[in-house]
Amino acid sequence: MKRIVILGAGGFAREVRWLLDEINAAALEWRFTGYVVTDLSRLGEHDDRESVRGDVSWLESHVSEVDALAVGIGNPAVRLELGAALKKRLPGLSWPALVHPTVRIDRGSCTLGEGVLLCAGAIATVNVQFEAFSMVNLSCTIGHEAVIGEGAVLNPTVNISGGVVLGRGVLVGTGAQILQYVKVGDGATVGA
Repeated sequence: MKRIVILGAGGFAREVRWLLDEINAAALEWRFTGYVVTDLSRLGEHDDRESVRGDVSWLESHVSEVDALAVGIGNPAVRLELGAALKKRLPGLSWPALVHPTVRIDRGSCTLGEGVLLCAGAIATVNVQFEAFSMVNLSCTIGHEAVIGEGAVLNPTVNISGGVVLGRGVLVGTGAQILQYVKVGDGATVGA
């Protein structure tokens, strides 16, 4: 089993841990090593303090005990920033695409970049591109030829029609619907 650390310790980080558990229920792949945060002094009431191993310096000093990283933070800008910074600081670690067993995608034509997270119940049809560090939350649907840009985050139950292009760092709010062939620019927020 590959050893994986989740960046962040809040609600979405715990969902990523659940994602790992669900993947392991289908076929043992991942050993959860713990959470790492950027600032221990900022841990809040919703963070899983028990499983926090430390901050990024802990990760650097224990890099031989880790094979992979996953970003458990739902903010697009933070996902991109952490991914870029830690890829430079820790180039030997992988950023696997994590796909819940209930996700339905055309694996023959869809592409998944590094660090992509596809959560339970998501559906993507054909020729969908998931760029690095993008995240698709629970029960989203994505149509043909859509592009989910680098670091883009789709909150639960988003519906993306065919041909939609989401730019880098886009946030799409819960339940939003984006009609076919719309392009959403870098850093934009689409309301819930």
